Amino acid sequence: MGMAHVALAAVLAMAAAAATVSASPALGVQPLSKIAIHKAAVHLDLHRSSAYVRATPAVLGGQDEDTVWVTVKYGWDNPTPDDWIAVFSPADFISGTCPNPERYPAEPLLCTAPIKYQYANYSANYLKGGKGTIRLQLINQRADFSFALFTGGLENPKLVSVSKAVVFKNPKAPVFPRLAQGKTHDEMTVTWTSGYDVSEAYPFVEWGMVGAAGTRTPAGTLTFNRGSMCGEPARTVGWREPGFIHTAFMRNLWPNKEYFYKIGHELSDGTVVWAKPYTFRAPPTPGQNSLQRIIVFGDMGKAERDGSNEFANYQPGSLNTTDRLIEDLDNYDIVFHIGDMPYANGYLSQWDQFTAQVAPISAKKAYMVASGNHERDWPNTGGFFDVEDSGGECGVPAETMYYYPAENRANFWYKVDYGMFRFCVADSEHDWREGTQQYKFIEECLSTVDRKHQPWLIFTAHRVLGYSSNSWYADQGSFEEPEGRESLQKLWQKYRVDIAYFGHVHNYERTCPLYQSQCVNNEKSHYSGTMNGTIFVVAGGGGSHLSEYTTAIPKWSIFRDHDYGFTKLTAFNHSSLLFEYMKSSDGKVYDSFTIHRDYRDVLSCVHDSCFPTTLAS
Repeated sequence: MGMAHVALAAVLAMAAAAATVSASPALGVQPLSKIAIHKAAVHLDLHRSSAYVRATPAVLGGQDEDTVWVTVKYGWDNPTPDDWIAVFSPADFISGTCPNPERYPAEPLLCTAPIKYQYANYSANYLKGGKGTIRLQLINQRADFSFALFTGGLENPKLVSVSKAVVFKNPKAPVFPRLAQGKTHDEMTVTWTSGYDVSEAYPFVEWGMVGAAGTRTPAGTLTFNRGSMCGEPARTVGWREPGFIHTAFMRNLWPNKEYFYKIGHELSDGTVVWAKPYTFRAPPTPGQNSLQRIIVFGDMGKAERDGSNEFANYQPGSLNTTDRLIEDLDNYDIVFHIGDMPYANGYLSQWDQFTAQVAPISAKKAYMVASGNHERDWPNTGGFFDVEDSGGECGVPAETMYYYPAENRANFWYKVDYGMFRFCVADSEHDWREGTQQYKFIEECLSTVDRKHQPWLIFTAHRVLGYSSNSWYADQGSFEEPEGRESLQKLWQKYRVDIAYFGHVHNYERTCPLYQSQCVNNEKSHYSGTMNGTIFVVAGGGGSHLSEYTTAIPKWSIFRDHDYGFTKLTAFNHSSLLFEYMKSSDGKVYDSFTIHRDYRDVLSCVHDSCFPTTLAS
């Protein structure tokens, strides 16, 4: 390859990496995008005598585990600080025909990016003796794995050795269940991933009330292919077969009752491949007066417990948030993750790893999701923002891997009635302005709730359609997404929305009760009586790289925290609500407020929210 071709390839690689940079107010790079896999050279024959990679055990999941640790030993006679170990799945990543873009039609020699990587000198004595040992965590991802030693760094990788394949005992096994509330309060859905198409094994869930006999309900099956992706890297080096995604519906649930469930696949010979059993508590009926606790956060991302991808620093708070929520499972009822889930950015393997990370939560609690820019945005695909934040995914993995009760799964907006709460979940990656289909949904969601029975009305979206003193928004002079609140603030005011939640900005911020950029209440932590404005909360500190604030603090900003955390809503009854913000590092409360009010306070007349009256008696 000539020098001009090399230079062009380098420029194109940099452009491809730049395309995966977040358009959020804080920048970050997907770690797998740092690898110029299209430039990789295969030097196996040159170093066959001196280089080696060995992984043990060869068979994984002997006790039906879906997550295991593998020991990798490696070495060669020319160690450098730029050497690295990559994990590939499927194990045969060298052969095959690559779907190459026109800009490098004769390349790449390697068709796929690894699913994770670790620098070889992570093992302390590697540079001195040329030998190293690391432990890497693998999850069952429907295929075998191999481990490769590269030299030349991430920008000019040269493959010098590959291990023999290791594989799970049953790579097709059903894994990582994800509960979600259905379209009605008495319906719970469970979604999971497997390697079984319906022609090979029939998916179902066996479930019932704890202490009673179970019943079997069949599951539907979805998947998608490379052609479903809208651009690179999702269509090229980031592509990986997603397997099959199954969803079953458990209906006519008794409110607050404890249920068991177990997902399975019936093979053609009548035997069943089972996953682990779990339990969940059915949702309360709309308006039910009981203790109800809800977690809300955004922008968590995923991270590696084995320390791989460690120099990326892309989602440093992700595991802390996950672990705090796992530890506290008994103290909340439902989760809302309001966009930017794994930040896969076109590297499809990361979706499996995210579902594995949150599975201890989603297998027991309804895990409701929203669409973010890193799930949906790609130019000329019908979204509101013409940017490349999804890495070519254009919403397909998010809309398939997780169930949510939308009328059209391509439009990521829906409502959830949970006891005394009504959640209106908007899709900030589609047009929300007045006159649009989404605006009509938002008004219908806000206007059709009976506030005497469901007093707590919550609006959520990923991007900040309300208020944030993030430095990027401040530079624009708007303190919001462009045209964010101009159409919606009159709806929030008219229908007396209590709290509007947003992510996208990677920090925490709470405002006073606001309308038209004005605080309508001087109280800061104990609100009572008539609520004549909406409290806006940015809860985007779930785990991804933090965003900076503007140095000048707006009058409406009550509390800011440049750290990782999540929020919790607790409804004690129809008159008392507690809001708490916890740091992910220790789970302690660092900000809180209460609302105490009666139904008449919701009905009372406030600015731009007065019912018409007549002089007639």
